[in-house]
Amino acid sequence: MKKIALIIFFAFCLCVSFSWSQGIRKAVWAGKGMFYEENAEILSRQIDYFLQNVKKEPLSSENIIALIAPHAGYFYSGQVAAYAYRLVQGKDYETVIIIAPSHRHGFRGCSIYLQGGYETPLGIATVDESLALKLSKASGFKYVPQAHAEEHSVEVQIPFIQKTLPHAKIVPVVMGFQTKETITSLANALTKVLKGKKVLIVASTDMSHQLPKKRANDIDSKTTSLIQSLEINLLIKKIEKGENIMCGGGPVTSTLLYAKEKKARVEILHYADSSQVGGSESGVVGYLAAAIHSGTSASEFSLSAEEKKELLRLARSSINQFIREEKVLNYETQSSILLSKKGAFVTLKKEGHLRGCIGYIEPVLPLYQTIIRASIFAACRDPRFPPVSVDELEELEIEISVLTPLKKIQTPRLVEVGKHGLVISKGDKKGLLLPQVPVENHWSRETFLQQACLKAGLPENAWETGAEIFIFEAVVFQ
Repeated sequence: MKKIALIIFFAFCLCVSFSWSQGIRKAVWAGKGMFYEENAEILSRQIDYFLQNVKKEPLSSENIIALIAPHAGYFYSGQVAAYAYRLVQGKDYETVIIIAPSHRHGFRGCSIYLQGGYETPLGIATVDESLALKLSKASGFKYVPQAHAEEHSVEVQIPFIQKTLPHAKIVPVVMGFQTKETITSLANALTKVLKGKKVLIVASTDMSHQLPKKRANDIDSKTTSLIQSLEINLLIKKIEKGENIMCGGGPVTSTLLYAKEKKARVEILHYADSSQVGGSESGVVGYLAAAIHSGTSASEFSLSAEEKKELLRLARSSINQFIREEKVLNYETQSSILLSKKGAFVTLKKEGHLRGCIGYIEPVLPLYQTIIRASIFAACRDPRFPPVSVDELEELEIEISVLTPLKKIQTPRLVEVGKHGLVISKGDKKGLLLPQVPVENHWSRETFLQQACLKAGLPENAWETGAEIFIFEAVVFQ
């Protein structure tokens, strides 16, 4: 009997060991009444619909190192998540690291899925075992089986990754107790192991939970502003206090700490709450989609004195040739800066008074081509003024403003007069004011916001009632 009992005991241990081992994790949350569809064809069509239904193009899809995406059921948050994943669709990332909070198992540190893959109705997303092992060694975090067993915050991201980045491997990371030590340890490890790698991070989080709609939207707006302005220490303090701002606050702040080393900027893509798809307004959950771009920050872009002179000569030559001969200047440059795509405006003045101002908000053309076109349009197509005549050419004063990328903000307090230009947008109406305008007119921040609304053809208080606010900086010279 003892021998039989021993055999049964070892068999039981073997089964337990097998059940807790890594390998292919089966889908737990696919099915009727669950987080997403279990039928592969229906699921694929649903995600395609979400991606195609993204209402507006993002400002840029370059140098994206991370996304913030929600992890609720697709009925509630799938469309918001699509705003993030649409931005990276078809890019050449080798691996996606998914950092998600643990909802069902409390533990210290993080659990890294080291081997095998995650299975969904769309197939198996394979783990990048080499990168997972390196991240584990650098962070000291191991595999905690209970953390992955029934966790949805990783799983619901996988089908979006399979659809938008079908060739990418994954590294699932589940964060336990969201302490400053854990957050910083993971961020430091990411910085150490991701150098030179084409890797995307997805920080999986929902925003505030089960608050009345108005209060939830207000809290989420403030949290979004903290994320966008990289107020990482304040976010960590709120997370450690257990404030109801994000269930995935730890994953988000680890991602932001990693991104800050790369001079990152955060682009807010979309926000919604559960009431907008039929949920009760008495207790909503907020959902955010955002992208984190690396590279030179807005304030660090500059032009040399020679580059400024070249652009000013180019603007004047373009105007002169078009006014005198009705021909667009044929020009070539070897400057990498002038060949880079930038938004820019050309402002014309005569005896100190505005004579024309037109430009491109977004970086759609190489800078030198932007200046050629904007100069001609400012001279001939500004609807506020008649076209510049030949007799006026010698009297024109030319000012050029080269713009940094637009950055959407959630709170007007981030607007700095003398530093930022403004774009106010609502529906098909959009108004832009350059950074020098409020300085020249001695406007306060509030007046600046009001005037940008009026420029857009909106009520002057539209910035307080739902209009989108974008800021940018500019290198201005004449």
